[in-house]
Amino acid sequence: MGIPDYQTLMRPLLEVLSDGREHTLRECVDVLAERFRLSREERAELLPSGQQAIFDNRVGWARTYLKKAGLLEAPGRGRVRITPRGRETLANTQDRIDVDFLMRYEEFREFRERSRSKASQKKATAPVDDQSDPVEQIEAAFSSYQDALAEELLERVRGATPAFFERLVVRLLVSMGYGGGLMQAAQVVGGSGDEGIDGVINEDKLGLDVIYIQAKQWTNSVGRPEVQKFVGALHGKRAKKGVFITSSEFTREAKDYVSRLEPRVVLIDGKTMARLMIEHDVGVTTKSVYELKSVDQDFFEDGS
Repeated sequence: MGIPDYQTLMRPLLEVLSDGREHTLRECVDVLAERFRLSREERAELLPSGQQAIFDNRVGWARTYLKKAGLLEAPGRGRVRITPRGRETLANTQDRIDVDFLMRYEEFREFRERSRSKASQKKATAPVDDQSDPVEQIEAAFSSYQDALAEELLERVRGATPAFFERLVVRLLVSMGYGGGLMQAAQVVGGSGDEGIDGVINEDKLGLDVIYIQAKQWTNSVGRPEVQKFVGALHGKRAKKGVFITSSEFTREAKDYVSRLEPRVVLIDGKTMARLMIEHDVGVTTKSVYELKSVDQDFFEDGS
């Protein structure tokens, strides 16, 4: 069935509250998860930010919209209760309760008008998807932007000179915490290679262990034979760890091959490399910073 959207959850949430008693939002989430027969994996599925479960977030937004329409209330921290209007709605209609349904209530219309007015003032170009809650819309837009940025980075990496690619590998590894510093790392990574190894870099700042590097600025897929050559070189060095970085991608055979290897070999393809560049601020610059805030329930606890 999949995870229901926040509008689909509106009527079921009211029905959970139909006994007129106070319930914690966590109780409601658990009851609704059972009602929709969500699997453990579906319950654990996170928003792109990884900060909150998708289902929990959608129940929260169903609660918020029903509260804006006066169908439920929040009598205390993290607690909800149906209102007389909510009971009347359940008793008098079997219709789906969604955003269009809630527009019959003046309070909700005013809330939506304020939201749309603010969006219009900011000249939003993306259409509002009422099937997604506001946080999901923000995260989806952010994820889409990150994907586009990664594609642009990858295109530039593939078009760079081999010397630039070597320097990029060094900078990325150092930004990820390897090598002990840019000067030290630059001395040991790069050059013509040694028996299938392009360089060696410290795993930590003290140099207690080393990682052997293979870097391929390719456009074609890297197959198992190339990875096997690298692994053979690692055995020749009695090395325990290796990283194979390419600007292209690895074939399934190559991935299957390294999955059961000793020494340990990590494959970093072009898409992963681009994401790591974004994560560690290599080749990118911060354009804007936005903070997404929510109400601090603890702050208002004494006043509830």
